[in-house]
Amino acid sequence: MFHSAREVAPVFLGTHHPRLDEKGRLFLPAKYREELAEGLVITKGQERCLYVFPVEEFRRITEALRTAPVTAKAVRDYSRVFFASASDETPDKQGRVTIPQGLREYAGLRRDCVVIGANTRLEIWDAPAWDTYLAEQEQSFSDLSEEVLPGVL
Repeated sequence: MFHSAREVAPVFLGTHHPRLDEKGRLFLPAKYREELAEGLVITKGQERCLYVFPVEEFRRITEALRTAPVTAKAVRDYSRVFFASASDETPDKQGRVTIPQGLREYAGLRRDCVVIGANTRLEIWDAPAWDTYLAEQEQSFSDLSEEVLPGVL
């Protein structure tokens, strides 16, 4: 687990390939279990994946959305879907977390999944959907480095 000197929040890295069991449970990557042992929040993410936040990071996002102007339709729309689909979970002693049925359906999760580190959250993808997404994005990733991180890379 990578922690920067100025940050308290963990930074999640890497790609992992767990399987969903018949009860809708997924083994969290071992390197993240300690950070997520006290609980996590799973919700809908963009591109039909699921976002997994440590509780503290979810609180930070909640606070940011709380201070966003409720008069903005985009904020209301995003907040409704984000919070309505959120599920707080606690991993079991084996490091498994149950993915609620509605979230499994949203992300098209079957058996083979991919869990990626995405900075302060994890993302859960159906393995074929991740492969397709990655194949489509790798060239644009190369092309975007100057635009997304000017002067950094």
